This record gives sequence, C-alpha cells and structure tokens, in this order.
Amino acid sequence: MRASVLSFFLLLLGFSLPAQQCSGNLGENIFTDGDFGSGRANVLTPDPGIAPGFRYQSSPPPNDGFYTITNDMGQWANIFSTWRPIRDNSPDPFGYMMIVNASYEPGLFYQQVVDGLCENTLYQFTADITNVLRRGSNNLLPNVSFLIDDQEYFTTGPIPEDEQWKTYGFTFKTVPGQTSVTLALRNNAPGGIGNDLALDNISFRACGPEALILPLEVANICEDGDPITLEATINGDQFPTPALQWQRSYDGGDSWVDIPGAKDPTFVHDRLISGAYLYRYLLANSNANLGSSKCRIVSNTKIVNVVPKRYFITDTICSGNTREVGTSSYDRSGIYVDTLISSLGCDSIVRLDLTVVADPILSGKFTVRDPSCTYLQDGRVVLDSINRGRSPYSFTFAGNPQPLGVPVDSLGEGAYPYTLRDRYGCTTDDTLRLQSPFPFVIDIGEDREIVLGETLEVSVRNSQPITSYRWTPEGSVTCDSSCSTLELLPTESFTLGLTATSAEGCAASDSVRVRVVAERLVYIPNAFSPDGDGNNERFTVYGKAPNVQFVPSLRIYNRWGGEVFAATDLPVNDPSAGWDGTRGGQPAPPGTYVYVAEVAFLDGVILQYTGSLILVE
Repeated sequence: MRASVLSFFLLLLGFSLPAQQCSGNLGENIFTDGDFGSGRANVLTPDPGIAPGFRYQSSPPPNDGFYTITNDMGQWANIFSTWRPIRDNSPDPFGYMMIVNASYEPGLFYQQVVDGLCENTLYQFTADITNVLRRGSNNLLPNVSFLIDDQEYFTTGPIPEDEQWKTYGFTFKTVPGQTSVTLALRNNAPGGIGNDLALDNISFRACGPEALILPLEVANICEDGDPITLEATINGDQFPTPALQWQRSYDGGDSWVDIPGAKDPTFVHDRLISGAYLYRYLLANSNANLGSSKCRIVSNTKIVNVVPKRYFITDTICSGNTREVGTSSYDRSGIYVDTLISSLGCDSIVRLDLTVVADPILSGKFTVRDPSCTYLQDGRVVLDSINRGRSPYSFTFAGNPQPLGVPVDSLGEGAYPYTLRDRYGCTTDDTLRLQSPFPFVIDIGEDREIVLGETLEVSVRNSQPITSYRWTPEGSVTCDSSCSTLELLPTESFTLGLTATSAEGCAASDSVRVRVVAERLVYIPNAFSPDGDGNNERFTVYGKAPNVQFVPSLRIYNRWGGEVFAATDLPVNDPSAGWDGTRGGQPAPPGTYVYVAEVAFLDGVILQYTGSLILVE
C-alpha cells in the first residue's frame, strides 16, 4: 500500500487539470497513508521503502535521485541555499511530507502496479505539490509526464518557482475486465541544479455521480413530532445500475456503520429521542462494487436534530442577578416551570431549579509595585488570591481578562479599575492606584551671554538629592564629586548639558545655551615719557585678563622705518615690560614712532595691532 501511495503521488506530481477532476461525489481515500503520517521526529526513520528507483536519505537535504520524509525543512542542519524551509501542507504541526530530488538523466523513473480496482469505474488522483526552490532562483524547473499502461496521459509542463502549494490531479476510467493499471512517471527535464519537489496529501478515490441527501441543511424535528424521511438524490449517469447502503455515525462522523437492510433510496428516521443523528449512504454501480471501498462513493452527511421537549436546568446565581428563561426573569431561590415555543416551533417545557446565594463581597490580595520614576511604565500588579466567594474565579484588570497570579506589567501612574467574579456571578468592582515617586527635576538656569574672558557660574537646583552627574559636552567640566556649582571659562559658544541621577535611580536632564561674545579688550597707549618721574616710563600693551593672554611680539620703528625695539612673549599689563625709550643703551630722540604688536587672546586668536606713539622728553 505504501509503495502504491508513492506511485500515485508521483503520478499526480504535475497535473493541474481542473477540467479533469471529478464532477460528482468521491469515495473514501484508498490511500490512508497519502499524507505520509505524523510524528515528532523531524526526519522519518528507517527507510519507509515507498519509492522504488529512488534511495532514501535520512540526513537531508536529499541529493539527486534521493528522497526524504520530513515534517519541517526549517529544522534541517543543512539545506541548499535555493530551497525553502517549508512545512507540510496541513494544520498538523508534525505532519510529514515527501521531498524529492529528481535524477540527473531524463526518462522513466517510477513505475507501480495498482490492483484491486473495479471495471468500468472512474477514478480521481490528486496530490498537493510545490516547487521547493525559492522564488526567483531561476534554476531547472520540474517537468513530468504521467503514463498509464505505457500511454502518456498528461504532462505537467514546468512547475513554477511560485512558493505555492497546488493541488494537481486527473481522472481516468477502467475498461471492462480491467482491475489493475500500471502507473509510471517520466522526467522530461535534465538533471542538475533544480528539478526538486515537495509532495503531500495524496488521494486516490472512486468518482461517481452526485450523491446527495437534500436539503443539505440540518433537519430539525420535535421530540413529540413525526418521523422524517431521508431520500437519496443521484444526479448523473455514471452508475447505470446503482446500489446503495445507508450508514449512521455514533461518534460525530469519525466512524460509520451500515444500517441493516437500509438499501432503498429512502430511509425513515423514526427515532424521536432528543439528540443529533448523522446519516450518509454509500453508492456503487452494483451490489458487488458496493462491498469494495475502492469502487464506491460517499454521499454528503445529513444531520437530523431531534429537539427535546423537556429541559431540566439547575443553576445558582448571586443575589442581585437574574436568571432568564424565555421572557421570564427569576431572582429568588425556587423551582420554576415555563412552557415555551422554540424558534424551531417545538413545544418546550423548562424546569428551572434556581438557588440564589448571598453576595460574599469578594476581596483581592494584591502585590503592587509602583512605577520607579515619573516617566517610566515599570509598575506591576499581581492578584495573589481572592478571598471569600466560590471558585473558579475570574479577574478583569483595566478591561482585560487576566489570569490569577500572573503579573500585569508595563504600568504607569494612574487609576486602574478591576473586577473580581466568582462562579456564581458575584462581583466586586474597585480601583487600584499606582503612584509615581515625587518628580525628580533639575535646573541649571537660563541661557546666558558672556564676554570672552568672563567666568560662567552655574548652580544646579534639584528636587531630590543627586547621586551622579554627567555633564556634556564630554570633558567640558572638571569638578569634584558634587558638581553642584561650577565656574567655567568658556572660549566659544556652546550648549552645557547635565543629566543627573537620583538616589532612586531616576534620571533628569537640563541644558543651557552659552553665547560667548568675542570682544577684544586691548588698550595700547599713544605716548609715554621715560623721564624718571615714575609715571608712564615704558611703552607696553594693556588688556583685560584673561580676555588678553600675552603679547607674542612687539616691535617699534622710527619714522624712517628703522627698528628701535623688538621683544617677544611679553606679559600684558606689566609696566616693567615693553620699550623703555632707549636705543642701544642711549635715550632715543623724542618724536613720533610706529609700533606693531601681536596680541594673543583667551580663545587662541592672535591679532596684529599697529599705530603711532609719541616719545615725550
């Protein structure tokens, strides 16, 4: 049987021929292993022996001429780069599929004899198939021809790299006296990179006329009503001498048993005990064929629902609630009987045994963690237990159902409504409030404007003690452990930022924009008198420190361009520095001279100043 499964599955590899699919009803799948089964092992072992002419490979991926049975290609230790890591084509997470890597040489690569068939019977073969190559791989596409008794029936043409499972299939009819066929599969594409398939859900079924029990909807009858007649409706002439057998399922459709003697086109359901009854019938071209699962088809399933006349309800509710029965409402303990007409038109007698219990006033024991900082949502609420009432309990927090004992996380400051409910509908509504700590904020002042050389004083004001400071730009501030007061001497405009951390681990930030105005506070006199009276004895450069740093060079020239004085790296504002009015140790003649001075400033800028000065006797 398993070898036959593969043969059919291979045969079905490539037929996307909707026009050749069965237009009536199908029989049960002859190949019960057509879905390759299910299991937790990723690769089926040992060799299942279902592919003559191919070799089984239990360490995937299979090479050319090999195949593998697997439930998930994504779990393989290795996989070809062009292959998709797919699962089988079913809802079963452990369902198996077959992965086939075709042979190198074109030609016949599979052949199987299928016997036990019925003559003059139409059969349908289908399988779910996908090209395992990724979309756009542009590799060799599978191209398969299918043969029955050495006659080519179909050719798939190239099976595309479209990453889709598709159902391929075809039908054929056995001739008089034919009870077996030889199925073969021929590979028309050359081997190499590509030509790889995944296959699943192989089906081989007898095909016949439409076999229906009409109407298709559930038939509802009353328990005290009349029996109902089910009638077989057969549309089509595929079975000229039809034979049928009515069946019933007692387990919801999982299994079916023949109803003894029920072989007529009609069947009377006369069992008027409440419940759901499932019926179908088997149909074949003769009584002989009816006994073979390979030759018969199956009708649709018809459900007959017998609506009960009497309903017995026992219920318990919480005080303050009501129990509805039809148009009646009850809120006290007692036994109540109502006679109703159901929506199906059946008489219904409802007996309600109602118990009303006092409200126990439920209370919950919570573990609450407030948010650690005002800007964080790291609060948590856990309902540890519910006191009083009757289990099972339910817990709704902020409008969402929550399991007991499971934390509700990511909560910020606020009021959160909750509801506790017990098995009888007793409820308690209340609110939990999560409170953030007092806000942690800092302030380092307003934006400032200073002149180059002025000291910038910054004081930190904070709402809570600070445990750490981080000033930006990095390296712009050097301070002790407190850093709460700064004195800076900036040389250019910048933004001073501070991120501080409180003892509770909360962070706060502030910044101030400091604009440094580059004024040049230099004063150079235009006359001096080295006459020994102690006043204005030397010519030098003056400036406001630390705006002005020093004088890199100072040169004095007479009116004819002769240099009378030169000095470098002079201090600023130093009366002992500069020109003393002599040349070569002798007093220079009074008159007008020219100076050229280079002045260095705090921001590293060096400017040149020129002018005239008068030497007075």
